[in-house]
Amino acid sequence: MKIGIAGCTGRMGLTLLKAVQESEGVELVAGSIRPDQAVPSRDYWLASGVDAPFEVVSTAAALYSIADAVIDFTTPASTLALAEQAAAYGKPLICGTTGLDASQSAMLAKYAEAAPIVWSFNMSIGVTMLSALVKEVASRLDPSYDIEVVEMHHRHKVDAPSGTALLLGKAAAEGRKVAFDGVAKLSREGHTGARPEGEIGFATLRCGDVIGDHTVIFAGAGERIELTHKSSSRGIYATGAIRAAKWAAGKPAGLYSMQDVLGI
Repeated sequence: MKIGIAGCTGRMGLTLLKAVQESEGVELVAGSIRPDQAVPSRDYWLASGVDAPFEVVSTAAALYSIADAVIDFTTPASTLALAEQAAAYGKPLICGTTGLDASQSAMLAKYAEAAPIVWSFNMSIGVTMLSALVKEVASRLDPSYDIEVVEMHHRHKVDAPSGTALLLGKAAAEGRKVAFDGVAKLSREGHTGARPEGEIGFATLRCGDVIGDHTVIFAGAGERIELTHKSSSRGIYATGAIRAAKWAAGKPAGLYSMQDVLGI
C-alpha cells in the first residue's frame, strides 16, 4: 500500500515518515509541504531519521495522484483540501487533525460520502480502548458520580481542550445517553457556584514537552475511579494511523473512527 504523508516536515509528519518506512505492508511514496516552503535537502531528511526515497509535493491533488492513501495530522483547512481530493480519487484519508469546527466537521462528513475517511481526535490504540472503557463506566454509574476530564500537553499546543479530551468527554456523555453539548463545561473561572449534577467538566494544562496525558475521573461519595492514558512517544499515533490505513483499504465510502478500526 502506497502511503502519502501530509505536512511531512512537522513534528508529527516526521514521526509518520519514519514509522511508515519501518512498517511492513506499506510503502512511503510521497509527502506534502506548504506551497511557500522550499523542498528540504537530502541531508535534512537524513538528520531527521528518514532514509527512504519519496516524492515531495505541495498540493493535496499531487499527493493523491501518487499515494493509495494519505495520513493527515495537519490543520482543519489542509484537512478539508485533502478530503476533497480523497473524494475525487475515491481513496482513503486517515485524519488525526483536531480543532475542526461544526461546519468543517460537516464538510468532512460530506466528503466521506465519496471516500473512506477514518477520523479520530487520537489515533492511539490505547486511547481508543480508554474511550470504550469510559463509555462503559459512565453507562453503569448514576449521575451522582461527577465526571471530570483532565488533560496535559506541551506548551506549543494551540487548541484546548485537546481533541482527545473532547473524545473522552463525548464517550462519557454517550455512556450516560445525554447530549454532550448540554452537559459539557469546558472551563471554569470566577464565582461558578456549586457543580451541577450530571456536568462533565474539563481541566487543561499546558507545560513543557508533554506529548499527551489524559485522565477521566469518576468521583462519588467516598470513592473515586480514575482512568488514565499517558503518551511517551508520538510513535503511538503513527502506529495507529498506519493500522487505520491498512484497514481502510477497500472499504466503502464512509466516515469511520478508530473504534471501527479496532472493531469495538
